[in-house]
Amino acid sequence: MTKPGIVFAHGLWADGSCFGKLIPTLQAEGHEVMSSQHGLDSLATDIAAVKACLARVPGPVVLVGHSYGGTLITHAGTDPRVAALVYIAALAPDSDETSQSHLAKFPTTPVFGHLDVPEGRIWLKPSGVKHFAGDLPEAEQKLVYATQGAPVADLFNQKAEGTAWKSKPSWYVLATQDQTVPPELQHFVSKRMNATTTEVASSHVPMLSNPAVVLDVIRKAASAVSAR
Repeated sequence: MTKPGIVFAHGLWADGSCFGKLIPTLQAEGHEVMSSQHGLDSLATDIAAVKACLARVPGPVVLVGHSYGGTLITHAGTDPRVAALVYIAALAPDSDETSQSHLAKFPTTPVFGHLDVPEGRIWLKPSGVKHFAGDLPEAEQKLVYATQGAPVADLFNQKAEGTAWKSKPSWYVLATQDQTVPPELQHFVSKRMNATTTEVASSHVPMLSNPAVVLDVIRKAASAVSAR
């Protein structure tokens, strides 16, 4: 039996390479994998980029989103090719919410005090990396900073239709030491979507600091899809 395809969606201050500790293992285990390279220019174009990747792997597809990537898979995941969702320290706004209104319900985390906004783009300062990926070795933190993708300033205020977690089985990796997306928000959304939840003592980037944990969750989602 062909194994499910897997498509990744990255968040802010990242690109598709942030899943580099997961992709080779999943490929070796027989999955076709794609990681969306979206430009953080608008919610609509980012969703379209994720949907374009769905056509590049065999279905059914496990759609995996980190951080703002959770917003993307929530909307893109209504595509009939998507059979399961995996959220990694992620947002998951309903169709009447934006990423920003979603975040605003919870206490502000330290990372938001370490941003620059020149020319309408939001950049993470060097001082903010410890609040984003503080449990990585220093060399990896520097790589995270150097490869960051800067979103347009109003990206989190944009809205899209569709709420995939209302109809698709969901898994959630909850980062309990997160200083970017509040753990309180992660508890709220994982409970609201009735996700199978795995907690990990991690910064905002468990796919980099605890890849084995995240791989295990993705495998469980893929196995559930295969068994259907």
